[in-house]
Amino acid sequence: MANPRVRKIADRIQVIVAEMLERRIKDPRLGFITVTDVRLSGDSQHATVYYTVLGEEEEQTATAAALESAKGLLRSEVGKQLGMRLVPTLAFQLDVIPESARHLDEVLAKAREADAAVAAAREGAKPAGEADPYRKPREVSADDDLDDEDDDE
Repeated sequence: MANPRVRKIADRIQVIVAEMLERRIKDPRLGFITVTDVRLSGDSQHATVYYTVLGEEEEQTATAAALESAKGLLRSEVGKQLGMRLVPTLAFQLDVIPESARHLDEVLAKAREADAAVAAAREGAKPAGEADPYRKPREVSADDDLDDEDDDE
């Protein structure tokens, strides 16, 4: 969908579908739905509408059934408002990005807890060996320099 025209059509389809679901579709199975994205094929023949539903699994399946039954009405309204000769087919896909984000938040929270535990264990800890475990170059004193010169002769 690199074509800017296709992107504009997809954005317009997203707005049309969201407004229709909010105002005109009165299906009781329709849950609290948000249209997150629309992806349109390059030839503008197929549109995939991504959505999220607030609620449990039952609300998600009921919303999917309501969207399938309202697909024809939504497609005809998209065709009217876009004024295209060939109206794209609509396919609805549940968006899993919020679920993935929730999972990542949980993983990050566990990592923060582990970091805090390590920081607490580190508090008051001392090195196992000397304070400075690295070797230092041998310091040469003035007496050693005189002895080295005598050996060379």
